[in-house]
Amino acid sequence: MKIDIDQLTEEELIELNHRIVERLKFIESFRVHNEMMEFTPGEKVSFEPPGKGRQIGTLVKFNKKTVTVITESGQKWNVSPHLLSKLKKVKSKKGKSGKLVELHEQK
Repeated sequence: MKIDIDQLTEEELIELNHRIVERLKFIESFRVHNEMMEFTPGEKVSFEPPGKGRQIGTLVKFNKKTVTVITESGQKWNVSPHLLSKLKKVKSKKGKSGKLVELHEQK
């Protein structure tokens, strides 16, 4: 697709720029929303913030662009959903709930 912008006035170019920026923001918010829908509140998740070790916690809330996670140590983090990994409960041989095992997803 070719768009000839050489004939547009400054005012038209500014308007086009605003429309492009708004469209890109909409596409990004749609992408973030879809990433959030992979999770549910109350679900155990993990993430690794820069300069810190892996954090494990419970997803408690969806925000506009992030989700709120309360870690096992009681810290509250707002995390981009693409940085989260789901944790899965495994059962021991006796049928009791066991440790949480991280499932790595490559995107």
